[in-house]
Amino acid sequence: MKTKFPVIYFVPLAILLADITFVSASVYTERYVPALIGCGIAGALILIMMIVSLVYSKNSLRHFSKMNTHLETSAAQYMHTLPAPVAIIDDSRDIVWYNQVFAEKISLGSDAYGRSFGDYVQLDLDSLLTDGFAYCHVNGSVYKVVSEEFKEKDLSFSIIHFSDETSYFNLRKRFDEEHPNVVILSIDNYDEIMQNAKESEKALASVETEQLIEKFMSSTNGFIKKISSNTFYAVIENRHLEEKITNKFKILDMARNIKIAGKYPLTFSIGVGQGASSLAESEKIARQCLDMALGRGGDQAVVKTDSGFRFFGGVSKGVEKMSRAKTRIIANAMEDVIRNSNKVYIMGHRFGDLDSVGASCGLAGAIRLLGKEVHIVVDRNKNLASHLIDLVESQSERDLFVTPSAAVSSVENNDLLIVVDTHNRDFIESRELYDRIKRVIIIDHHRKTVNYIDNAVIFHHEPYASSASEMVTELIQYFSFDTDDNLPSICAEALLSGIMLDTKNFVMRTGVRTFEAAAYLKKQGADTVSVKLLFSNSFDAYKRKTQVVANAKLHKKCAIAVADFKSDDIRVVAPQAADELLSISDVDASFVVYSTGSVTNISARSLGALNVQVVMEELGGGGHQTMAAAQLENTSLQEAVKLLINAIDSRQEETYTE
Repeated sequence: MKTKFPVIYFVPLAILLADITFVSASVYTERYVPALIGCGIAGALILIMMIVSLVYSKNSLRHFSKMNTHLETSAAQYMHTLPAPVAIIDDSRDIVWYNQVFAEKISLGSDAYGRSFGDYVQLDLDSLLTDGFAYCHVNGSVYKVVSEEFKEKDLSFSIIHFSDETSYFNLRKRFDEEHPNVVILSIDNYDEIMQNAKESEKALASVETEQLIEKFMSSTNGFIKKISSNTFYAVIENRHLEEKITNKFKILDMARNIKIAGKYPLTFSIGVGQGASSLAESEKIARQCLDMALGRGGDQAVVKTDSGFRFFGGVSKGVEKMSRAKTRIIANAMEDVIRNSNKVYIMGHRFGDLDSVGASCGLAGAIRLLGKEVHIVVDRNKNLASHLIDLVESQSERDLFVTPSAAVSSVENNDLLIVVDTHNRDFIESRELYDRIKRVIIIDHHRKTVNYIDNAVIFHHEPYASSASEMVTELIQYFSFDTDDNLPSICAEALLSGIMLDTKNFVMRTGVRTFEAAAYLKKQGADTVSVKLLFSNSFDAYKRKTQVVANAKLHKKCAIAVADFKSDDIRVVAPQAADELLSISDVDASFVVYSTGSVTNISARSLGALNVQVVMEELGGGGHQTMAAAQLENTSLQEAVKLLINAIDSRQEETYTE
């Protein structure tokens, strides 16, 4: 409330002005007595005005002081009774004042004066003072903490205000827990394993499968719907899905106890659509994860995360598909794309082996029979199949093999690129060539990795196949060649060498279709003796291999060897030593660690009891269930061995079959 200057004070002022005018007139007319009387009156009025002004000023100051005191008392009382915790801290982060609610909810009744703020609130004060706000948990509640800093001369302090956000966070937590997710469960190779089963066996397997799925869903409040003979759609809330992830999808282990036709174990592939904002997006992610699980051989669950994918299971061998209908369809589609292209470039992975180069040579021979120009892109300085390259080049046209740089410089708009024995864009022979060519075809048998090529016009991926050479052999049988000429014998031998390499001479991952492919190549003129010579080593290489084997040590049925010497053929010797270690009894898997420059490499092999693919994925690598590898940048051999042992220990329980 403001105090105004009283109106009555203007009366003496008016009289004073009139008197001064009267005195001036009296002096002018030489009437001195009235003038003296007027001066006296004017002086008295001036004195009265001074006294009035002084009294008014003191009253105003007293009024303002009273108002300020009242305001300070009101502000302090307001902060003290504010329905939210408030505290003031000094530069030493000690509490110098707090209100009643702070004492009730933060300090819980204890005297907090002079105590450190960190004794009651676990919060990074530097970040709080910098950002202005932060969230913290105190005594079972969630608070949004806001800070405001005050500085005046030598005095500085910060006011900390707490806003209770517990209800919001509880609501958000409940929303997250009840958020629905789509989960797709698919029985692996259902048609293949059911085709020879009796009707009673099919019915029994169907009942056991549905009972297993009902048990899987019994601990949730979701629902599941069977949409086909081998596919189920489920909707599960986040909280229950997290339990399944924590338990590592035990349904995968339980499913293997169901034997179809008394001999085929039932396996599931599961795609989880977690983290989506809608059911439609969740279903899309679940399908993507299911494709990833199937591409890795099945018998596993895949969950997509912000950084990639998480894999669970994957300990069973893939079931071979007997039907070739898919192969025939892929072959016809490939032939159409090849015929509509100007030139065809074929390349495999870096440091190509007999399977990569052999599949390339066999496919190149078939494409030339179609009357198309074809080139194989290889880096001879980084290739493990130089003997095969020299042999094929000596019996074919000179421009069959080209360097990556030469291929890039000759690419045209309508050219085609075929990538064999890999589907990972980080492992291909020439990334620049891949970026230049718009149309790409993928032919690979390795289990699917995260960084796969996703823009291929044809993605022929069969993880159950023994090798890329086997897949190429099946494809070219359905090509419609313009002439009656057979596949050149050297190309048939190249394909056979690739099959023999990846099957360890028809021992590992060998199915009926593997022998059928080998029989076809034999008909095309492949000489097994010539192929065997491609695997021959020098005497010095054999000595180095035995040296690696002799240095091996056992760790939980895993043979680990370190090749601590330098050799030009170490990339050939190390995998051969890993294969040799598998011939030792009580060895389920073998690992050979060696270095090339600043990179430490690990070559892994298994007989199937241990999935070396998932072990290598722990170290950033990948491969197949029985053959995998990893590369570690700027890591010593000793550090690599420690990381390898940790990966074996962490994955062994999941990778061993039951």
